Parts: sequence; C-alpha cells; structure tokens
Amino acid sequence: MSPVSRPTITVEEAAAVLGISKSSAYAAIKRNEFPTPVIKIGGRYVVPTAPLRQLLGVDAPKEAA
Repeated sequence: MSPVSRPTITVEEAAAVLGISKSSAYAAIKRNEFPTPVIKIGGRYVVPTAPLRQLLGVDAPKEAA
C-alpha cells in the first residue's frame, strides 16, 4: 500500500513524498510553516494525506472493488 493511500502518514513519510529531509519537515512544523495541516496526537505528529495529495496535484487513490 502506497503511503499516500492511507488516511494519515508519518512526518518522515510526508517528508520523503515532498523530497525534503525529516529534520526540515519537523523544523517547518515547529515554525508552523509545513505546507499541509499536521495533527499532533500526544507527542506524535501525523500528516493527513488528502491535503498532501491536493498540494501535489495527485488524484485520490482508487478504492478497491
């Protein structure tokens, strides 16, 4: 399953999709400059994939029949 087909992905996975380093992604989150919404759950961050796909201009994955 492609990371972008799940509802949320880790910051590390989102960084890889965006072509940036993990540390750059976390720094952008800390500065409130990450290009998509980020959800903080306890001490962990996850990135919703729908806004990430929209940012990249990628269609939503097709549902399995």
